[in-house]
Amino acid sequence: MNICGCLVHATPDKVDRVSDAANAMAGVEVHARTEEGRLVVVVEDTEDRRASETIMEMHQIPGVVSLTLTYHHFEDPQDGATRQPQPALSSNT
Repeated sequence: MNICGCLVHATPDKVDRVSDAANAMAGVEVHARTEEGRLVVVVEDTEDRRASETIMEMHQIPGVVSLTLTYHHFEDPQDGATRQPQPALSSNT
């Protein structure tokens, strides 16, 4: 199972539509947003698709300027093993 934390930047005039569209997607939950267009979103695998596929689809929501993966956690459902969470790499580090 993949659990991904993302920061979505949307145009301020479409932040409501972007938030609604993201929340309507299976495996997606918007946890916070600002009027300036920033959204904190968690994306999880579903039975039908991987989180990475959902993230790629979110890029296509009208009003999305960018989407950055900021956190990733993986658990292997076969053996229950958990890998230590790692922050996403940034080009600034």
